[in-house]
Amino acid sequence: MNALNTAALTALNEFFTKLSADPDVLVVVLSGAGDRAFCVGADLKERATMSNSQIMGQRPAFRAAFAALRALPQPVIAAVHGFALGGGCELALNCDVIVADGTAVLGLPETSVGLVPGCGGTQLAAMRIGPGRAAEMIFTGRKVSAAEAAAIGLVDVLHETGHAREHALEMAARIAANSPVAVKAAKQAIHGPAALGLAAALDIEDVAWRIAATSADRQEGIAAFAAKRQPVWPSAHQATSREPTSTSE
Repeated sequence: MNALNTAALTALNEFFTKLSADPDVLVVVLSGAGDRAFCVGADLKERATMSNSQIMGQRPAFRAAFAALRALPQPVIAAVHGFALGGGCELALNCDVIVADGTAVLGLPETSVGLVPGCGGTQLAAMRIGPGRAAEMIFTGRKVSAAEAAAIGLVDVLHETGHAREHALEMAARIAANSPVAVKAAKQAIHGPAALGLAAALDIEDVAWRIAATSADRQEGIAAFAAKRQPVWPSAHQATSREPTSTSE
């Protein structure tokens, strides 16, 4: 399912950094191995064994890998099939163009395990589909079908089942036939203005992620996921156990 563990993040960072300096690479197509998923995000089985300090220690690897993806000067096309959830959906969102097929299921379900999207999801989803739709997806954690994703602009191009990578490579070939200088300059012009504010916004997102990641809710969310049960949120219990307050004039 192409889950993102520490080793995978390190490998992605190194590979993206290598690609960025390779003059022979004109376009990048990012796709998932196997038939079931583009990427299901963070490896929650690995997370279940990690302490808060270990999770914080892993955080730079996440930020570095996604920053290296955004820093690629070449156009990057995500070819999405199957599940693209959490950090997997964010991988696609950090690309320039998202091509999907009918099997694609996208979502940012981090709140269902006591977290928030932490690799650009809060910002990039809002930029693509508007803050209201992004808030609805993130707050509820619901997953959207390929058809709905195309309708709301979460994906750019939708193709028949099983052909996302094929069509992404065809698009890459058309891009590669154009002037490399012009294409890279166009990418910089498209994303440059937004990138000026994105860096600060991602720092705000990181603070939110760290608050959630070190909470008792996150520990319960991961434990519930591993046990395949509904979570019992400690923060919800605390809220309902407080004494009611009243005011009078």
